Amino acid sequence: MIRVAIIEDNDQFRKALETIINQENDTSLLGSYTSGEKAMIGLMHSPPDIAIVDISLPGMRGTELIVRMKDRIRNTQFMVCTIHDDDETIFEALKSGASGYILKDPVTVEEISRAIHDLYNGGSPMSPFIARKVIGTFQKPAINDPNSLLSLREKQVLELVAKGLLYKEIAIRLEISAETVKKHLKNIYQKLHVQNKVEALNKFRLM
Repeated sequence: MIRVAIIEDNDQFRKALETIINQENDTSLLGSYTSGEKAMIGLMHSPPDIAIVDISLPGMRGTELIVRMKDRIRNTQFMVCTIHDDDETIFEALKSGASGYILKDPVTVEEISRAIHDLYNGGSPMSPFIARKVIGTFQKPAINDPNSLLSLREKQVLELVAKGLLYKEIAIRLEISAETVKKHLKNIYQKLHVQNKVEALNKFRLM
């Protein structure tokens, strides 16, 4: 019997998941929670084989829940089920420890059931759109590697931006002017083909 827990704040979708799990012959619903905070208590008390987790939860994000629980309940596998299909959220979830990533819209009863069984049997279920995005990150030409494109100084600037430093603080740390910091960032955006520092950081982390 595959023991499943649900962490989902949308009442309609949570109930739909509960129905799917209860109707299967080889799955049982171990717990159903509307927030990460409630789930932490329940999962620790009764660890499931699989936890289906939404990303946008009230309070604690689903990815934070996965990070906190991954090493505490080592036999539990986490599958994200969400509406978010952007690169940042996808890789945040996978890096957090999710072993599967399914999009809510569109998803069918059969796909949810298959994903649960695939994950339990050692697979990593993903919606086709998500799988294509993940594969795409590994097929980018080496010339797009930020490590080969960026100068040492540009890498230093980007690393300090990642730590949350302001332009003035970066300028002081590197003993350059704030205007020079801005010029470095402009060059970084052009080299990485991005529009802002958030996109630059995401691309730098993923490559």
